[in-house]
Formats: sequence, C-alpha cells, structure tokens
Amino acid sequence: MHTQRFEIPAEWKFAGDAAAMEFSGYGAVFGNVDSYGDVIAPGAFAETLREAKGSGVWPAMLLQHGGGLMGSAEDMTPIGIWTQLEEDSHGLKVSGKLADTSRGRDLYTLMKMQPRSAINGLSIGYSPVEWATRTSPDEPRRTLKRVKLWEVSPVTFPANGKARVSDVKSATPSEIERTLRDAMGLSRAEAKAFMAEGFAGLKHQRDAGGDSEELAALVRRNINTLKL
Repeated sequence: MHTQRFEIPAEWKFAGDAAAMEFSGYGAVFGNVDSYGDVIAPGAFAETLREAKGSGVWPAMLLQHGGGLMGSAEDMTPIGIWTQLEEDSHGLKVSGKLADTSRGRDLYTLMKMQPRSAINGLSIGYSPVEWATRTSPDEPRRTLKRVKLWEVSPVTFPANGKARVSDVKSATPSEIERTLRDAMGLSRAEAKAFMAEGFAGLKHQRDAGGDSEELAALVRRNINTLKL
C-alpha cells in the first residue's frame, strides 16, 4: 500500500476539560491546492468515513505520519484517537483526544504554548481511489474525488495553508476541582483551598495532620494536568 499525504497548517483551539486533552479543527480543506499540486473535492471522504463508522475501525491519529518509512514501533504507535470525523462545506472536520501518555502530554503542551503554538500543522495520510488529472497548465495536478483515509497527523512542517485547528479544550473551575479530587485525592475543601490560595491554601488545610508538604509535592508532580 502506498500512502500519500495532504498537509495543512493548523491553528489549535481549546475549550473545556484540560485533563481530557481534546482539540478539533480541519484535517483537509476542499478546493485548496497543496504544495504537491493536488486538490481535494467535496465528497472525497464520504465513503471512507461511512466505512469507518460502520466497522468501528477509524483512521489513526499518528504524530508526524509515524515517522514515515523509517519510523520505529514507537513512531507508529497512535498518540490518541479521533472522536469525530465528518465532511462539511469547508472540508474534513476532525475532533480528537490525545492519550494520557508522555507523547500525548508533550504534544498537548506544544499545542498550548503562548504566544503561539509550537506545533500547528495537520496532515492526512491516504490512498487515492478516484481522481481527475489536469487538462491544462492552470489546473491542479490532480483533483481527488475519492480517497481512502488511513490517518490524520499533527505535523511540524505542513504543505498546505488553508485548514486550521479551531478548538483545544481548557479546564473550567469545576473541572479543575474535580481533577484535584479524583486524580490527586484532595477533599472538596482542599481542592477549593488550592484553587483560591495555591499551596498556601493546602498548608492551611493540612497543618493539623502534618502532611501538607507531602500533599504539595503530589500536586506539583501533577501540575501539568491542571495548566490552562
């Protein structure tokens, strides 16, 4: 199988539970010629998406296309899952959730950097099924009418400038409180104290028990989960 790529810069947009590490945007944009001279026509993904949803076997979420032909087993290990894939009038709309692994957390941190994302590209890996070739020099090299979608990857160096990630989720106060309680074992009062006063609030809550420093160390080890 020869898999080809259609790449797009991505502008990540986040909203919601930071612990979930979710994001959404567009994996491809219709009518836009990429640097290889290809353009994707509306409807090109319809069949492959219908098959994926019917079988339960969805396109993979890899990082940098799994490293290409020289990729290792780790490179080819997915970094998360796509939770929504659908066509709309703009292109291939995607929503995904990064895995709670070192690679998933690292990528989420890079996506969330300010004042700009450190990684802001999306690219699809596909096999062309049906296409039309150009009939004049001013037309795209190929117009892809039907493709088999294998994977969608966040990438550093995309080849097409139209598609953008539009949403990356950040935590609300109630969701941060729930993460503190469920993941770190804080009581409701301790979680509220930490949110209001930081580590000083934890110290006030646990001074009587004598383990405030141990609790603070636990929160510090997990603080990346709570960053907005």
